[in-house]
Amino acid sequence: MTNYKKGSAAMALVAAVVGLAVGYGVARGMKTDTPMPATDTKAADLRVLLNALEKEHVALASAAVRNGFDGRADFGASADSLDKNSVALSQAVGSVYGEAAAAKFLEIWRSHITFFVNYTVAAKKGDKAGMDKAVSDLGGYADAIADLLSGANENLPRETVKQLVLEHIDHLKGAVDAYGARDYAGSYAKQHDASEQIGVIADALAGAIVKQKPELFK
Repeated sequence: MTNYKKGSAAMALVAAVVGLAVGYGVARGMKTDTPMPATDTKAADLRVLLNALEKEHVALASAAVRNGFDGRADFGASADSLDKNSVALSQAVGSVYGEAAAAKFLEIWRSHITFFVNYTVAAKKGDKAGMDKAVSDLGGYADAIADLLSGANENLPRETVKQLVLEHIDHLKGAVDAYGARDYAGSYAKQHDASEQIGVIADALAGAIVKQKPELFK
């Protein structure tokens, strides 16, 4: 990873993996000694890339669940695009932690997308038991991803990571619920909330990675 531009996508995921705790603190208004990146530096490039990567997941996931709810012909294409994003994230994790970690990350990450699909299908049918099962499964996902990330880096408090993941789940679940109730404006408002949450955290993560890996941003 000596060439910054070639490794930019991987570095974005490094920020996501190693900086969540600091990002959560900034998102909650807690003090940190990590300065925000300037606008004309490699650190700023990372900030932009990280925002794009995180927000793409929110946009693709939202499109896929709506297409699934409506039974649209383009559901398969939207799901494929979302999975390509998932694979890219796992490859970036692998560039830092190795192939085994990449495979485990992809397995866990894909599971939460499956659980959202299950929730959407159940919601469309009015299947309360199915919806409850999917919510329970999503809670298990939050535990699993928190275990993985906190285990990979001792600077990531498990409960902080879990809380961030649960917030992400809550926003997207709210978007599905509103869509099912034909509250389309509310659904997109929830998607906006999810994107805002990811954006605030992404800004803080950029500062966290610069602090951790300053040699890459000289």
